[in-house]
Amino acid sequence: MPRVTTIVRKPAVKADRVIDTVTLDHAARNRRHGTLKGDGGTEIRLDLDMETTINDGDALRLEDGQLVQVRAAAEALLEIKAENPLRLTRLAWHLGSNHGLVEVTGDALYIENDPALAELARGQGCTVTPVERPFRPERSTHVCDHDHRHHHHGHAHSHSESHSHAHSHSHDHAHSHSHGHAHDHKHDHHHHDHAHHEHGPGCGHDHHHGHKHDH
Repeated sequence: MPRVTTIVRKPAVKADRVIDTVTLDHAARNRRHGTLKGDGGTEIRLDLDMETTINDGDALRLEDGQLVQVRAAAEALLEIKAENPLRLTRLAWHLGSNHGLVEVTGDALYIENDPALAELARGQGCTVTPVERPFRPERSTHVCDHDHRHHHHGHAHSHSESHSHAHSHSHDHAHSHSHGHAHDHKHDHHHHDHAHHEHGPGCGHDHHHGHKHDH
């Protein structure tokens, strides 16, 4: 069975290399692995290296360079319209905050045929109509085409920022104490580290600390 590891985006698809087409719904166009059967009978094994969305008109490249072009299947959806565009905008915001899949066009939103979503849309003053059409929702932020090892880097960066913040907070806390006592270090903070300031002749600081050092 021919294996597919590469997607050719629609603008780069060469018609003379297309040997078959395959019709897929939205869920199937987001899979990385599986067996597919073309409309003309060609069977292929999908084996993509990373998460991505296969769009209507893209093609699956076989190992010999031939292509199987993808068609988006018609699905049961809800078409949502409103006389006031602001209502559609508000609804799109609500759907997005709930991580709902939404296809946005110039005059309508298209969402999955779900009774709860239909109720939400009507509650925003919109009209809801069941339709059958291909579903092309906005690309999810959870889908990416880059190496997922970057997420580890991001986590390390976040940890570093937290550490930096903690250090800054500690420094500011010590600084405020210093101002409050007019640079008098007699307050008994045994854990203060004075290594960051080199005390030398003429530094002008009072070095009689509240604690004494036994040698």
